Amino acid sequence: MKRNDILWKGIIEDLFDDFLRFLYEDAEEIFDFDRGFEFLDKELEELFPEKDVENVRFVDKLVKVYHREKGEQWLLFHIEVQAYRDPKFSERMFTYYYRIRDRYQKKITAWAIFSDPFKNYRPDHYEDSFLGTQIIYRFNTYKIINQDSALLEASPNPFATVIQTSLLSLQNTPDSDLVDLKLNLVRNLLKKGFSKEKVRALMNFLRLYVRLNSEKSAIFEREIKTITGKTYPMGIEELILDLERKAGEKIGEKRGKEIGKEKRTVEIVLDSYDIGLELDVISKISRLSVSKVKKILKENNRI
Repeated sequence: MKRNDILWKGIIEDLFDDFLRFLYEDAEEIFDFDRGFEFLDKELEELFPEKDVENVRFVDKLVKVYHREKGEQWLLFHIEVQAYRDPKFSERMFTYYYRIRDRYQKKITAWAIFSDPFKNYRPDHYEDSFLGTQIIYRFNTYKIINQDSALLEASPNPFATVIQTSLLSLQNTPDSDLVDLKLNLVRNLLKKGFSKEKVRALMNFLRLYVRLNSEKSAIFEREIKTITGKTYPMGIEELILDLERKAGEKIGEKRGKEIGKEKRTVEIVLDSYDIGLELDVISKISRLSVSKVKKILKENNRI
């Protein structure tokens, strides 16, 4: 699983209430936030056993959400974050729909969040017909590259910072300017008075989603410490373990509870590399020499 996939999965879970409010102006009237949410990643995996979870190139989430409407206890929220052009994307969305509906017999709403750099790529339906029989399946879409950064900056919703961050990553900005732009995002984030937990989640997303070279990354981290008065928000070892846990739970369950120490170490090295950590940091986390880390990366076609 690639770095950005891990980050998207984590931030959607951490800010799911804000995600709903971001998409629906009347979210408070539609959804019963007091009853919480249930993430059905394991159940979604069971519906698609043929998917190669090791090399998946898209983010999919299925969430149980309670509805305020009488007679509708709960519904299912299907989310896809798509970062590349896929001619079969609409068909995949439809396949998700009918498998989910067949299993749960509940109302489903689906959103495709396009994080790719192609402004005109925005499939929003699947259509098929044969001998007088026709099916048309439409789903909601949100195209990040077409958003207005100024409007996002002015938004009081924490999830707007996620979209701003993704939008920034799509722009061809030199690293020298990117440092200042990332720091501006941080300053704007800290002024909005979000909860400590949400700021922490957003800071992690911002730090790792928009990549810098090692020199500029060091400058960015020093400036963060100056702005906040501390290394914010968590140590890098805690961060990689947290991200690795979120991304690896399903894989671990499929392989069984007993995963060998060597295989586990390889997974940590690969996950660490995929979210953009430097080799010396990976060496520290995995407790392997830099040369052994390089060997694992080469064997798994990372370098």
